[in-house]
Amino acid sequence: MLGSTHGTLTTDSRRARVIACGEQPGPAVHGRPAEVDDLDVSGRPLYCDVPDLDRFFRPESVAVIGASDAEGRPNTGITRQLIAWSERVGARLHPVHPSRPCVFGIPCSPSVADLPQQIDLAVLLVADPLPVIEELAEAKVKFAVVFASGFAETGEAGAAAQDRLTAAVARSGMRLLGPNTNLNAFERFRDDLDGPAIALITQSGHQGRPVFALQELGIRLSHWAPTGNEADLETADFISYFAEQPEVGAIACYVEGLKDGRSFLLAADRAARRKVPVVAVKVGRTETGARTAASHTGKLTGADAVVDAAMRQYGVIRVDGLDELQDTATLLARARPPRAEGVVVYSISGGTGAHFADLATEAGLRLPVLSEAKQAELHQWIPEYLNVANPVDNGGHPVGDRRGRKIIDAILDDPEVGVLICPVTGPFPPLSDRLVQDLVDAAERTDKLVCVVWGSPVGTERAYREVLLGSSRVATFRTVANCITAVRAYLDHHRFVAGYRSPFDQAPRTPSPSFRKARELMRPGQQLSEHAAKQLLRAYGIRVPREQLVTSAAAAVRAAGLVGYPVVMKASGARIAHKTELGLVRIGLTSASQVRDAYRELTDIARYEDVPLDGVLVCQMVERGVEMVVGATHDPLFGPTVTVGLGGVLVEVLHDTAVRVPPFGEEQARDMFAELRGRALLDGVRGRPPADLDALVEVVLRVQRMALELEGELAELDINPLMVLPRGQGAVALDALAVCR
Repeated sequence: MLGSTHGTLTTDSRRARVIACGEQPGPAVHGRPAEVDDLDVSGRPLYCDVPDLDRFFRPESVAVIGASDAEGRPNTGITRQLIAWSERVGARLHPVHPSRPCVFGIPCSPSVADLPQQIDLAVLLVADPLPVIEELAEAKVKFAVVFASGFAETGEAGAAAQDRLTAAVARSGMRLLGPNTNLNAFERFRDDLDGPAIALITQSGHQGRPVFALQELGIRLSHWAPTGNEADLETADFISYFAEQPEVGAIACYVEGLKDGRSFLLAADRAARRKVPVVAVKVGRTETGARTAASHTGKLTGADAVVDAAMRQYGVIRVDGLDELQDTATLLARARPPRAEGVVVYSISGGTGAHFADLATEAGLRLPVLSEAKQAELHQWIPEYLNVANPVDNGGHPVGDRRGRKIIDAILDDPEVGVLICPVTGPFPPLSDRLVQDLVDAAERTDKLVCVVWGSPVGTERAYREVLLGSSRVATFRTVANCITAVRAYLDHHRFVAGYRSPFDQAPRTPSPSFRKARELMRPGQQLSEHAAKQLLRAYGIRVPREQLVTSAAAAVRAAGLVGYPVVMKASGARIAHKTELGLVRIGLTSASQVRDAYRELTDIARYEDVPLDGVLVCQMVERGVEMVVGATHDPLFGPTVTVGLGGVLVEVLHDTAVRVPPFGEEQARDMFAELRGRALLDGVRGRPPADLDALVEVVLRVQRMALELEGELAELDINPLMVLPRGQGAVALDALAVCR
């Protein structure tokens, strides 16, 4: 699979191949040869061309290979649908069948070679598409769709067949959708709806049905790309294309597996640069989900923590349910950018307001207390005994007369308020009808977001079906949870894109001076000793304690005198991973006799455990600080990843870590710390001084550089603990483990 091949070449060898033969380094680069400047220091692309899919979605000519009008045949229904679709988009359809003179009254060509005109799109209704692909290549067809299944989703034999199909498409210069796809791209889209549209991408066609059905609620859809097994065209291609379309207000995705991590990030980066929101359901949070997705589409699902971090880095909004996908994509497509981030909850019930406020605050929404002046203004229409600080409780009766609209307008006029949410737990006509109309009218005159949660389980009420759904300015939800999820995503998205700077623009393209020195330390297929791993860190400017490697008790005593008491002594060898568990560490040694005894004890234990040593480390003892872990490893989908978390002996118990996928900058490094449950330790607790966050950021960025430059040679790096000293004093790597590819 493409996502797992990157680690098989070193940086130099990958770059050499690209220069020598114009090889495209991955599926993200289409339409032109890769140049050296398009690659980062790990050999991955920094740029992707946007595929020109205009002739796919709106072709001038369509060929249907295997067309049929025989009653009862599956191909007959498909042919009929393609004829209707071609008429709608203004394309001329050409059936192809070796033994039929015509299909549905349309003259039929016996073969691809006999087609009467240049073909933009060929739809293959045949079990074995490979021979036809080669014919289409000779005819210079631009796009092909393969419906047939039995490829990578079925196992090794199917994967081999898909590889042959992919290779044939690559040779042809044609672009292919599928295999194992369906007719969703050729659905009937409503053309009577206005406003920004949702573009839909799904690997499972059925999972896109709820989003497609939004058209019945007045939500415009512009495209549907059912990507199937993604032998060629993939989710990333469609994200890149849709982000460039002026009518697209949001991109909704159902993703089972990503074909290539870097191409996905480049596509998400393009959408972020253009401020187009991408909302995605990504299967694979659990082992069961990941296993099922692999059997369905034959793709890598990726370690979910890495996928989650990668999406967050590039502003992809990940949701869990298809209902959340509908509501969040709809809000992001249609709502204007926020004027402020404050959220006000307005209700006819104190209980409803308090409940909603609890849930919204817990989800991270900011509910500001309204100013005394604003509260006094609201109390002109709301009894004094009711709370109007936020949430605003009107007591019910004011919504039935002129007061209701005045209250809404007063809230929206507050400069701190960017979002007004009115939860209606159930209809109570005629007051609820008047309330809904006032909210719609107010939304029409403001550029702030007005949301209504219509909690009625019936959903047939006129206030809901005609008034709320008839407005493009009010965002209407059926559940509190979906409203909160969508509003949080809306505010997060606009905050993200307002400050977005693409990390690909600043990604390193050439190796640093540390690179060659570090490569000399690599031992292919081996784990480095702690001493060698720390030399690797030194090469990249990461501070380690004063220490000496010794091979005798007398040398240990001399080293302790040079390092300075108290000292730490540790056995050092390439096969030692967990020194503490084996009793191969001694700390707080303050005298020559203790050092001599410790040396003998450590070497005796190593002999007993049959652990070969390259010596014993006599190290400076560093005590004051916060123990962190910083590491790098290789993800089969995204390549190098960097992890930071609370360190020490409990790192595997606490699992308090954050992950990023290079390239990333200082701001993303600092954001990692905010994700840690133990973040307060870095700020200083129980009288301890704040930790040196600048030094921690520097270590994270240096580890990132090392992971990128040594991507083909370094399988794993673990600095644990990294002692982060008080502010202004730096950080020291007390222990390190490095495993070579």
